[in-house]
Amino acid sequence: MRKIPGAWRRTASGAGLLDAQGTVAPTIFAEMSALAAATGAINLGQGFPDEDGPTDVLDAARAAISAGVNQYPPGLGMPVLRNAIAAHQQRFYGLPVDPEREVLVTAGATEALAATILALVEGPEDEIVVFEPYYDAYAALVALAGARLVPVALPWPHFQPDLEALARAITDRTRLILINDPHNPTGAVFSAEVRTEIVRLAERHDAIIVTDDVYEHLVFEERHVPIATLPGAAERTVSISSAGKTFSTTGWKIGWITAPADLVTAIVAVKQFLTYVNGAPFQPAIAVGLALPDAFFTGTAETLRRKSELLGAGLHAAGFAVSRPAGSYFTVADAAAFLGPDEDAADFCRALPARVGVVAIPLTAFVGAERSASYRTLVRFAACKKPSVIAEASERLAALRR
Repeated sequence: MRKIPGAWRRTASGAGLLDAQGTVAPTIFAEMSALAAATGAINLGQGFPDEDGPTDVLDAARAAISAGVNQYPPGLGMPVLRNAIAAHQQRFYGLPVDPEREVLVTAGATEALAATILALVEGPEDEIVVFEPYYDAYAALVALAGARLVPVALPWPHFQPDLEALARAITDRTRLILINDPHNPTGAVFSAEVRTEIVRLAERHDAIIVTDDVYEHLVFEERHVPIATLPGAAERTVSISSAGKTFSTTGWKIGWITAPADLVTAIVAVKQFLTYVNGAPFQPAIAVGLALPDAFFTGTAETLRRKSELLGAGLHAAGFAVSRPAGSYFTVADAAAFLGPDEDAADFCRALPARVGVVAIPLTAFVGAERSASYRTLVRFAACKKPSVIAEASERLAALRR
């Protein structure tokens, strides 16, 4: 296999992007999904739903295909979707957005993140602050941009950052502060105090805030509060979201950016050389989704909350200590009770499919190798499955106590 030099070599971490020889290695997600297929285990590792999204959205996609919406859409995205995104921001958050100048449709949130980081990093001296554990693409994208990743720890069990540590991490070298809220992999929702401090530090050090809001409609207790709604934040915030999690259409890869026009212009300059455009018939379908009644959005969050509680109860009954999530697909549990003296969560997860027929992901897949000791016993489970699947997984996990 061809070796990969340069920036990619610096991304080696718990996510497993490179092996010891510098060649591409399978991620933990690919490894665990292969184990699920080989053993017939229930896959609570990867965060994808096992049910289709709303009928109105699916029907709109079919109608668009039948109507011939199958060629390249405009570079910024189809007007119907850009208008729907702007209306969504105003409807849910009171954020005025110009659909002509301040909205960009992307190939999912990951492309939006890639284009944003590549566009806004100016040189190798730039630093990007992230909250650790973090979605595994963050480290790869930061390295690809040639910047330096600066992690701020989210400690078990509440996964809220220490504000003094945050203040030490954000300096005049900070170019971007990258936030995922609700948070993958921990299921945490940042407190109002944390959000306010992020904005204060961004203003103090003239940093740009980049928010990954893909779970924005999957908050269990209250509505999501975007950073851009805080005083002084909108003019320095790039807000990123996508349709996949809200509408159970992860395979469609329809994402978007809302940001001040000058930042969108800079990001478009990069995005046009990535995918260029994507998903023409899915764009008007997601516009339909964004206009669905409030009951759809509250019902989606409530359904996931019940699934999350069902999973949490099953994990607790099996003998795990459980961190109660406030949003997202995910629940983190401590597997320390099941580990031998020389074992960690990665060992546990690799053995779990054959042992009881369930797949999970070690939290060390989301941290740098030098900090993995702090998370060595923690495991992420996904609740975005049918209740019957979660119940069956809970029954299998109960075998750990027997």
